[in-house]
Amino acid sequence: MRHTLIFGILFLLLAGAFFMVLLTGNIRIPCAEIIRILFTGNSAAEEWITIVREFRLPKAVTGLLAGMALSVSGLQMQTVFRNPLAGPFVLGISAGASMGVAIVMMGLSGVAAATGVVGNWMIVAAAFTGASSVLFLIFSVSLRIKDVMTILILGIMFGSITSSVINVLQFFSNENLLKTFTVWTMGSLNAVTSSQLGVLAPCVLAGLLVSLLSLKSLNALLLGENYARSLGVNVLASRLLIFFSTGILAGSVTAFCGPIGFIGIAVPHICRMLFHTADQRILFAGCILAGAIIMLVSDLISMLPAGGVVLPINSVTAFIGIPVIVWIIVRNHKMSGLM
Repeated sequence: MRHTLIFGILFLLLAGAFFMVLLTGNIRIPCAEIIRILFTGNSAAEEWITIVREFRLPKAVTGLLAGMALSVSGLQMQTVFRNPLAGPFVLGISAGASMGVAIVMMGLSGVAAATGVVGNWMIVAAAFTGASSVLFLIFSVSLRIKDVMTILILGIMFGSITSSVINVLQFFSNENLLKTFTVWTMGSLNAVTSSQLGVLAPCVLAGLLVSLLSLKSLNALLLGENYARSLGVNVLASRLLIFFSTGILAGSVTAFCGPIGFIGIAVPHICRMLFHTADQRILFAGCILAGAIIMLVSDLISMLPAGGVVLPINSVTAFIGIPVIVWIIVRNHKMSGLM
């Protein structure tokens, strides 16, 4: 009953945040007109239809998908490594995806200009390849080293290596490409167009579907690999499937929205506090709703400055995520002191 009530509240908050994103902008559009545009496609002003359908609605849907994807990927990494600080940003997965995008945007810019090959799917493929490369390295290390803190540190080091590759590409890039990539790294939901959303949505939904199929394995892995094997779980295959879905989720979001940090770490812990459970089925659904809400609220906060100025989404998510991370570290330190 309690879980049902929490899910109901989260759903209402999500609907409210989604509608507020559609309502908020430099041009004021009445609530009644937004509802009319959504359900009938008509409006008193033609430009309002364009604003809602071409700009605000894609941004709101992007916020939904990005929040869901990053939260679920963080939940999976924390469960697999049994580490509260694991996540796509900390483990270097987002940095790997950024490296893939950087290679396409800056390293292959001349080829792209000559052939016109680079498109939405190529950017996603590059981000997925970069994220998967870091995941593969972490996975290989985890087979030999069982200490989760060591794996976490190595993940940060792998992320630093990819950042070094990006720095080299930036050094040899021209001013326009450098500016474009720098703005991209700050994170934004505004740059995703309707055509790009047609690529992002299938990727995120596919990643969520794979994650959904992995919930039984995740629940078993909570109590250790030996316990999971005793239940008949193929640990190696399960890890590969989980890493594959994480690569799709983190890579696709990073490709179009930039490397958005802290959502993947903070939201799973917020859900654990809300539901007081370790059941991955409940946390999976909770992360989908809570992640989308926090991402949409972050977007609303980023639009608070006047004069049409929109803050980078990473500057907002840091204010939300860092206090949660500090609380986790302090709580774990206190608990270790009692033992």
